[in-house]
Amino acid sequence: MPDKRLLLVEDEPGLQLALFDRLTAEGYTVETAGDGNLAVTRATGEPFDVIVLDVMLPGRDGFDVAKTIRQQGVQTPILMLTARSQVVDRVVGLKLGADDYLTKPFETIELLARIEALLRRAPSSASGVSLERYQFGDITVDVRKAEVKLKGVALDLSAKEFQLLKYFIEHRGATVSRDELLQEVWGYSSMPSTRTVDVHVAWLRQKLEPNPRVPQFILTVHGLGYKFAG
Repeated sequence: MPDKRLLLVEDEPGLQLALFDRLTAEGYTVETAGDGNLAVTRATGEPFDVIVLDVMLPGRDGFDVAKTIRQQGVQTPILMLTARSQVVDRVVGLKLGADDYLTKPFETIELLARIEALLRRAPSSASGVSLERYQFGDITVDVRKAEVKLKGVALDLSAKEFQLLKYFIEHRGATVSRDELLQEVWGYSSMPSTRTVDVHVAWLRQKLEPNPRVPQFILTVHGLGYKFAG
């Protein structure tokens, strides 16, 4: 499946290189991580179509990686790799958010088949972000309940502020223009001023940012618009 981004998390250099070469040859764009902490950083900070995750990792193991990125709202399909064959380990991995499990040693052709199966089952999503629940910093967003909490305490957001935040989350990492926000959030095809967007962004920052004057989640991209980095 060409044009698919894959995160390969494997600490054994020889195996990582062999899998990288084969997956690249199959048309995947492959990024790598050699430890659990880097895996979490990459998985929660970049969009991927599938994650191949080894269980035995330095820093934090694959079980903890899977649990953490699921808690962060990332719904990218996860295929776990392990030298363990015990049923209990497979069950633990699946309960923590893995979608499939492959025991080492394995044939590369089987790995490719498992990856393709996950991609066929996965809903198309550029960000891999769950639209039901999302967390960034001390903020938790429950889209189904239209509820936003800061350290467990509900925040008072207007309907338009919530819709704006939801749009930012759905387009995490992308630069969105004021005109796009006006059209998609407010429903305006044209408007003489985009001040409405700036005002609502300022209100959101006051409620969500630890320091609204130096925002770390809703960033201004000068001359272009805004980018959500939560």
